[in-house]
Amino acid sequence: MAVQIPLLAVDGGGTKCVAMFVDERGNLLGAGRSGSCNYQSVGQAVVKQELISAIRDALHEYEAMGDRSESSSIVVECAVFALAGLDTDYDREIISFFVQEVLAELNIKVDQLIIENDGLAALLGATSGKAGVLVIAGTGSIVFGINGQGERTRVGGWGHIVGDEGSGYWIGKKAIIAILYAEDGRGKPTRLSEWIFPHLDVKNSEELFNWTYSADATIDQIAGLQKLVRTAYLAGDEVSKELLEAAVQELFLGVSTVIKKLGLVDSPFTIILQGGVLENGDFMRELLIEKLQKLAPLSQLYTASNEPIEGIIALGLSVLKDS
Repeated sequence: MAVQIPLLAVDGGGTKCVAMFVDERGNLLGAGRSGSCNYQSVGQAVVKQELISAIRDALHEYEAMGDRSESSSIVVECAVFALAGLDTDYDREIISFFVQEVLAELNIKVDQLIIENDGLAALLGATSGKAGVLVIAGTGSIVFGINGQGERTRVGGWGHIVGDEGSGYWIGKKAIIAILYAEDGRGKPTRLSEWIFPHLDVKNSEELFNWTYSADATIDQIAGLQKLVRTAYLAGDEVSKELLEAAVQELFLGVSTVIKKLGLVDSPFTIILQGGVLENGDFMRELLIEKLQKLAPLSQLYTASNEPIEGIIALGLSVLKDS
């Protein structure tokens, strides 16, 4: 006999995956967590296993409540998969295929299946489909927007090699470059090495160079250096201040482009700031807000401290309500 569940919400980000079964009132029935769900970074096979792991754990938690036996099949009225790496039509084809494989392996039938980029899904859920702009600046960076007519757009999110301006990775990379420029005499003296050298267990710029081109210099490791840049800024390092200001300017360029594309300059809309760079960096956050308020004075900052999964659940519940 099949067990019916109103909603399955999945937030598959670049660093972690959260899956939740929810009833029609938004009450949690079961939750599971796993690792990265960006197939562009870790590959399709890994993402499939992470999705299966998170959803299976959510099912086990649901079973522990005594609402289902393991032999029962599941029918979900609406499933929202919000996944990192969904940037093009080609990505959608790939992701849709392995999501269907995941559901089949778990014996889950879905009446309404929604697959969106994780950032866009979080935006739609948080704003209930009303005009809003979401700025994500974590390891990477991207900006999503929607206006009152339902038109959507995005800027950035092109990855660490050719994009992600203003992100943690971008800041970390620029910090390394600033140290090497100072070593050459091409750039201003900086105190960044006082924090970055011991953090990476290197003694000088040559060892920093060797580390940068080694297997140890992962995207996450380089992105993590942004916290040290903030430390150096707080200690009065002028180069670090200029670097953080440049990161804010890059983010503002992305946000202002979205705002102008959607015709929101003179309209009320919600701005949502997410990601460790903006959530933890008071200086950057305040500077970006100041710039945005000058550009779009009718905009309002979304101050709720909801996790992205809550916006995804809200999106799913709105779909259920309208169906």
